[in-house]
Amino acid sequence: MDKSAILKAFNERSKNTLMETLDIEYIDVGKDFLTAKMPVTSKVHQPYGQLHGGATAALAESVGSAASNFFIDNKAQFINGIQLSINHIKSKKEGVVFATAKNIHKGRTTHLWEVTIVDEEEKLISVAKMTNIVLNISKK
Repeated sequence: MDKSAILKAFNERSKNTLMETLDIEYIDVGKDFLTAKMPVTSKVHQPYGQLHGGATAALAESVGSAASNFFIDNKAQFINGIQLSINHIKSKKEGVVFATAKNIHKGRTTHLWEVTIVDEEEKLISVAKMTNIVLNISKK
């Protein structure tokens, strides 16, 4: 499958989900990373007109989860996030943020991702670490 087909599949899977509500769009994928972007508008602001930390966390978790789902070897498995920690470094009022999940550990049962969120000028907005568990699809 080529890169554009992979990204199209990610974005199609996001329809009617939180990712669509937040206008998250997957824009790049590689051997060990996945990148998405999210516009910073009033839709994702907190009451003071800045990017809401919860929206940033939702972006980080969306990218980390999608990356694990893409990188599992056995398609009879699926991913659940089991831990997310995020540090917010800089505020953002408008524009776009980009989240890139890079694999730190890809085991049989757990994956660990570092998700870096930057703005259009590549200034660091937030950094997250996400742990996912790899589960088998039950055949009931």
